[in-house]
Amino acid sequence: MNDDSSADRPSGTDRPSGADRPPGTDRPPVADQAAPGPSIDADLFAGLEATLLGQAPHLSRLDVIAQTGVTSERARDLWLSLGFPSPASDDEVLFTDEDVTAVRLLGDLVEGGIVDPRTEFALTRSMGRSFSRLAEWEIAEVAEMLVEHEVPLDMAEIEPIISRTLPTLSKLQEYVWRRHLANAAGRVLLNADTDAVVQCVGFADIVGYTRRTRSLSAEELAEMVERFESTVNTVISDHGGRIIKTIGDEVLFVVDEPTAGGRIGLALAGAHELDDEFPEVRVGMAHGRVLARLGDVFGETVNIASRLTSLARPGRVLADRELADALRDQETEFRVRRARTTPVKGYTRLETWSVKAPKAPRNP
Repeated sequence: MNDDSSADRPSGTDRPSGADRPPGTDRPPVADQAAPGPSIDADLFAGLEATLLGQAPHLSRLDVIAQTGVTSERARDLWLSLGFPSPASDDEVLFTDEDVTAVRLLGDLVEGGIVDPRTEFALTRSMGRSFSRLAEWEIAEVAEMLVEHEVPLDMAEIEPIISRTLPTLSKLQEYVWRRHLANAAGRVLLNADTDAVVQCVGFADIVGYTRRTRSLSAEELAEMVERFESTVNTVISDHGGRIIKTIGDEVLFVVDEPTAGGRIGLALAGAHELDDEFPEVRVGMAHGRVLARLGDVFGETVNIASRLTSLARPGRVLADRELADALRDQETEFRVRRARTTPVKGYTRLETWSVKAPKAPRNP
């Protein structure tokens, strides 16, 4: 990721970010991981693939090119941008009529001026990443329900379940997508500048994640991650914020109002005290202009929030000057105090401000 993204961690952090750490370093010990299940016969899987795709693959890449009129290079780039590996050869049969339709639909959006040709591959990459993660989770849920270790998969049992479930999932996914479209329309289209906006940006980071995972089984790690993601999602959504992404043990979120940002920060930093099953976190937040692009955010405000997160102590919130100024006068909700000025990557003197809840009144 580039220098403006949340993965560009400041120096001094106790562990690298999900994008920077070596693959596998934050996974449970191998002994705790489930052994791979039995493989599926290729012929049996072909039937399931046809059910999932709505049609058995019967077209090669050359067939798709011939039917859509796109160049070979464009067809290859589109396929890769969606997150799929290139066919072993141009004659390999991988595609269906829906692939042809999808290429034509994207072409219509570009030709109609709805999608900028310069960003169409960024759009397909974003869609591919989002749906890949969703698909992995959905199939894992089905597999967990049907498969026990050392028990062969029964396609006669799986295909009817998939056939019944697909229409329901499709309708549910479209419902959620339309709801988010409505929310985004109200937030983005009514803004005079749809790219650069002023927002409160925050990171919540699990303290000592690498150390904790060494002593957890795969099941215990899954439970901790689920508790973290569930609580974080509830807190952020309930205060009108949005989760931009999770990066392993860290979540990046934004919210329009500084006050809502302060409430989110305090709620997340204090969640461990209310629920000891929720991992201890630290929070860094900044307020300013950000570049919003394809569901992600970039810019100096994001960088500062990331660096503040690494400087924050466990269970605490650190803010930049802009957010501190916005919260300072709201003494019934926030106690803002100047903290240390620290050199971090890219900043020789980064001002930091602690944000806490007001002290409880003393009994007379």
